[in-house]
Parts: sequence; C-alpha cells; structure tokens
Amino acid sequence: MIALGIESTAHTFGVGIVSSDGNILANVSDSYVSVKGGMRPFDLAEHHSKVAPRVVRSAFKEAQISKSDIDLVGFSQGPGIGQALAIGGAIARMISQVLKVPLVGVNHPIAHIEIGRLVTGAIDPLIVYISGGNTQIIAHVEDRYCVLGETLDIGFGNAQEKLGRIIGLPFPAGPHMDRIEGRWIDLPYTVKGMDLAFSGIVTEAERRIGRGERVEDVVWSFMEVCLSMITEVSERALAHTRKKELMLVGGVAASPKLREKLKIMCEDRGVKFSTPPPSLARDNGAMIAWTAILAHQRGEHVDIEASHIRSTWRLDDLVWPLIDLNGC
Repeated sequence: MIALGIESTAHTFGVGIVSSDGNILANVSDSYVSVKGGMRPFDLAEHHSKVAPRVVRSAFKEAQISKSDIDLVGFSQGPGIGQALAIGGAIARMISQVLKVPLVGVNHPIAHIEIGRLVTGAIDPLIVYISGGNTQIIAHVEDRYCVLGETLDIGFGNAQEKLGRIIGLPFPAGPHMDRIEGRWIDLPYTVKGMDLAFSGIVTEAERRIGRGERVEDVVWSFMEVCLSMITEVSERALAHTRKKELMLVGGVAASPKLREKLKIMCEDRGVKFSTPPPSLARDNGAMIAWTAILAHQRGEHVDIEASHIRSTWRLDDLVWPLIDLNGC
C-alpha cells in the first residue's frame, strides 16, 4: 500500500508519499515566511493554495510513481490553524475523490510521534513534543497517548518567536537563539508540577531589554531557563513512568541546545535518547502519510461529509493502541 499525506497545520504545506513497509518515497514541502515574522491565518491559506499544485507534482516526481499507484490519502485534520488546515483538507478530499481511494484524517501530534518511532526505532518512549504551538510531555497508557504535562499558555516555539520579533530576529528565531552566547541574568522559571508556562518569561525578557540589559544576555538566559524547565518536567515524567527511552519530536527538536540538555539528563538516568532527523522532526507530509497507513490498517477512514477540520483536536481524545513497528 502507498499513501499520500498532506500537512498544512501552520506555515508549512507538505506532501509525503510513504509505503506500508515504512519506506519514505517522497517528502516535499514549502513554508510561508513573512517579512516581519509571525503568521496571519489568511496569509497561510493563500500561501498553501498557491504552492499546493507544485508541491504535489514535486512529490510524485521525487517518488517516481504515478497517481494510479496511490491507495490512500491522509491529511492533517487537526489541531492547527483553521484556515491553513482547511486548504490541506480541501486538496486531500479532491485527490481522494479523483483517485477513488479512501481518505483518512490524521491527528497532527500523533503523526509526529509515529514518524519518530518509525525512523528512530523507539518502541514505547516518553515523548517530549516541542513545536511552535505545542509543548507536551506524552506517554502511551493502555489504549491511547496521554499528556502528562504541557504548557499552560503558549508553546516554547511561539515564545521564541515572540521574543525574536521584539529583538528583530528573522523567522524562525529559534536557530538564531541557539547560537547566541551571553551571561546569566535572572528570569522567571515557571514549572507547576508537570506543567510549564512561557508568557511570563517573555514579558520579563522584554522588560529587561527595555531597561537596557544586553540583548545577548537576555536571550542566552531565556534559552537556558526555558530548556531547563523542559528538561525538569521530562526527568520527572521519566521517574514517574520508569520508561527506558525518551524521544524528542516536533519542529524545535532540531535545537542543538535542547537535544544536548535532554541527552545529558537521559545519560545520567541510563535512558536511551532519540530524535528524528530535522526533515522529519518539523512539520512534513511524510508523517501524515505514514500515520494514515497505521490508521487505515486498523480500519479507520473518514467520509467526505465528515472530514471537517478539527482545529482543537487533542491527541488524548483519540483511541490509539500502540503498534509494534519493528517489522517495518
């Protein structure tokens, strides 16, 4: 079986083509970038509409297959930005109808996890999911993925972008912040049990910059505090679940500083650390195609009439038994 997956939750429009044996045949994307940073929903929808035909064609060219080879179409059904999701959903419905193949609505966070498990070989890890809009600590319990802790306000990636716009960094700000060195200044450290909050540290960082503190010191301290918060709740979750694997997923998984902190913590606890390569850590169509195959294998599909987007769809709302991927 070969599936085509469409990703459009936020600034990236991606198309992936994956076979049921886990072979990624194509993974093509185009991401919206604004001049001033940030994302307006209308602009995302316009971008996705414009680039979609080219990205789809490029995916078929990369996969070296014809449209008749597609057996299944998957799309990001949620969560995400409504206008961006709507474009991907409309294109997926059209392709499904034209090719007369089943349509599967995919939960975006679960797709990040499943593509990570596929390429890293992780079996039942503690999952640290860090992206623009998401910061969650996740573990599989019985028949579903459960959120053990999460941000109470904004995701860490969004916190980086907010501070990045304040100091004039281009989008995405995260890679630039990773390279900034400075000296320590005190910033709010907000961990509440297993949950975190980032709005306060962004507000205080802006105040410190306005007061004349060196930007380099503020940014370096901001990164150290935020990444230490994430590492603390991850370690607490490992102690609670007693899992022997930790997998970092999501767009911010590409951060060298975040990887380093989590890896050191895992080594101290005798826990295996893994993370997918950047091309599969950030939003991409291959993760949607692969997760659509897993859903289809358990008999799941969605009728066109019921394929509305679910912009607030949580991964712990979905029954999702763990599947052993060692055979892929």
